[in-house]
Amino acid sequence: FDTTFIIEECIILTMIDLQPWAPALTILASIVTAAYVAWRLVLLLAPGLYRGMIKNNTISVDDFVGGPPSPTSAFKSWFLNRLNVGTRVAKKEGYPLKTEDSDKVAGLKVTSRNETGKEGVATTSNNPPVVVGTIRMGFGHHRIAYAATSWGLGEKKGGFLGLGGDDKDRETFFHDFLNIESEEAQLIKDMDKMYSKGSRLASELGGTVEKFWGSLTKSGDEDSLRMTYQFAEHMVPLINGLDKNSPIIASHSMVACAAVAAGFKNVINLVIDNHAQWFVVVPGCLNLVQGPSNYHSLLKMGVPEDQVQIAGHWIPRDLVEGIPDASARRTARRKAGKPLRIIIPVGGAGAQRKFIVNLVGALSGLVKEGKVQLFLNAADHEHMKEAFIGALESNDMDYDKVVDMKGVQSFREKMLTEEPTKNVTLFTYDDYFTAVATTDILCNVADVLCCKPSELAFYPIPKLMIRRVGDHEAYSAMRASELGDGTLEVREVPEAVRYVELFLTTKLIETMNNSIEANNKIGIYDGCKNAMRIALERSEKM
Repeated sequence: FDTTFIIEECIILTMIDLQPWAPALTILASIVTAAYVAWRLVLLLAPGLYRGMIKNNTISVDDFVGGPPSPTSAFKSWFLNRLNVGTRVAKKEGYPLKTEDSDKVAGLKVTSRNETGKEGVATTSNNPPVVVGTIRMGFGHHRIAYAATSWGLGEKKGGFLGLGGDDKDRETFFHDFLNIESEEAQLIKDMDKMYSKGSRLASELGGTVEKFWGSLTKSGDEDSLRMTYQFAEHMVPLINGLDKNSPIIASHSMVACAAVAAGFKNVINLVIDNHAQWFVVVPGCLNLVQGPSNYHSLLKMGVPEDQVQIAGHWIPRDLVEGIPDASARRTARRKAGKPLRIIIPVGGAGAQRKFIVNLVGALSGLVKEGKVQLFLNAADHEHMKEAFIGALESNDMDYDKVVDMKGVQSFREKMLTEEPTKNVTLFTYDDYFTAVATTDILCNVADVLCCKPSELAFYPIPKLMIRRVGDHEAYSAMRASELGDGTLEVREVPEAVRYVELFLTTKLIETMNNSIEANNKIGIYDGCKNAMRIALERSEKM
């Protein structure tokens, strides 16, 4: 029995069988080999490309995160920066700016580009202004920025928050990067369009798409900060026209990055969410966080202790100061068996359409019975206005409509002592500011805020936390639940309806109100107040 002969025959037969595929296999092997060699070459060149990209940076992100990137991370950072800005060379010279009195907020100055080319920003005070910087990307960053400005305005004995002096010692500027018409602002707008589209698709399609988008929103590693900061180096002209002695309070990490890159020394970054990620913190400034778990996590990640501090939640002044009265009203309404007022806002990206529309339909029975009143804020999203109207009409629900700032302010005043004419009120606008402000204006006359766990998860009102858009938001719902002023995240409509029934039949709202009042006494909601105080105290020392 000749085994050698059999083996030789098998090899010959195999070669005969593979002969038609031999050219294809050879080509495939060549492609794989070439790709491998090319990738190894890329990794060999990546550190040099990365060093060339960061050579003119003001701040070293690598020192902040604990060391230089691996070759793979270096290439990733370089490549994504190329996608963001191409071969564009970052400019440093600031655009001439001007200020105008806000037509929305009394006493607030709003910056914009001075097309006449005149340098400098006129101010009526002796001290440089407090600048609250933001970017109009979604509603959250703008909402937080306006919350911060609210603590720098108004009549206060002893000047800003009792620190001494007269209120006219400093002005408060609202500085939105997108207000500065420029090629840099256009770069931001293009980036925001992609993010908003991704949020809407994830919310509508769900399943695998939602999981993939969710994973992206909670995977902010060191490379994400490298990319954010590198992009911010290109945004320096948007802030370099301001007084370098001004305290900068940033509600967007990119603004804080740009301020640091421009050479501002008193920069405070209001860290969003409750999930520690590298791209939400900024090297070279003071990063203020809303709660202890985020603080602990950032320290563990390696953020220097002198660059991170707990401040409290980012809440506007009128909501904080109105907590005792608002809580008393809610408790009294429940004891009197009044209808449950639920405010349902839509986020800046206009996501969640499917979930919210289905929820409105599911609550139609309770609305018709007079047990529930809905305040629906479609904001400035035409598609959400149409979706709300479609849901209301298909469920035979009558409604009133509010379309401007005067209308929402009048509605709020009426709700302090009366009931709405109809059980559903739809708020829909053409302007961005009113769209954002409506939720804040109505919170103290609503019983429950029904929203995704965004920046609103930290608000001092009983909250029904509904389906998130990004996985990072889940941690904000946990914060609300642990503080006792909100539910855990509710991902299905029937579960949300069940919570509404609990609000109607149990002492859940009273329990949440008690938690809100207790939280308020220990300063949980004083984040923006503390941010303003810290910025001014730091300014006095500089």
